[in-house]
Amino acid sequence: MTLVLHDYWRSSAGYRVRIALNLKGVAYDRIAVDLIGGAQGQAANLAVNPQGLVPTLVAGGVPLTQSLAIIDWLDRTYPDPPLYPADHALRARTLAMALAIVADIHPIDNLRVLRRLGVQFGADQAAKDDWYRHWVVVGLGALEETARHGDGPFLGGAAPGVADLCLVPQLYNARRFAVALDDWPRLLAADAACTVLPAFAAAHPDRFKP
Repeated sequence: MTLVLHDYWRSSAGYRVRIALNLKGVAYDRIAVDLIGGAQGQAANLAVNPQGLVPTLVAGGVPLTQSLAIIDWLDRTYPDPPLYPADHALRARTLAMALAIVADIHPIDNLRVLRRLGVQFGADQAAKDDWYRHWVVVGLGALEETARHGDGPFLGGAAPGVADLCLVPQLYNARRFAVALDDWPRLLAADAACTVLPAFAAAHPDRFKP
């Protein structure tokens, strides 16, 4: 099956999917979508993603959207290594940690929201940066408390799972915005355990910077 990933090099959602593809050992082609230049709203991207977002994974001609839905499809289509625990309670806990990032931090800090703060409320760059840092601190502070109850070097336990795929891109972005990270030792430990793995390193945005 031919897989084609439409994403932006610095998109945290695209970063998650690249990690998942690498962990599964699945080859894919890539089409860059320039979010800063507005390519996400142009016809070529809208044809595969009517929301005008990234990433989109086109699998055998079928477009799949939303990073967690794509990761779920990858996990079901390529079961090894698993990205979710088999135990139902642990699966729910792991998914909750992923959603703490994907649903509660990322959406209100992404590019279109930051731009809207400027257009509608006149927020300058300093105000946008403050907004971004606030929600990162609130979200990751809560995630740190949740993660302390887990075992193993990764949020997923003995091996990286879906929560780790979401954590690493979020911490990458937090560093970009100069968010102080020292209060989250559990998250930093999981991030460090992940980033030395080839699958994570190969997905890093710097490798795709235009």
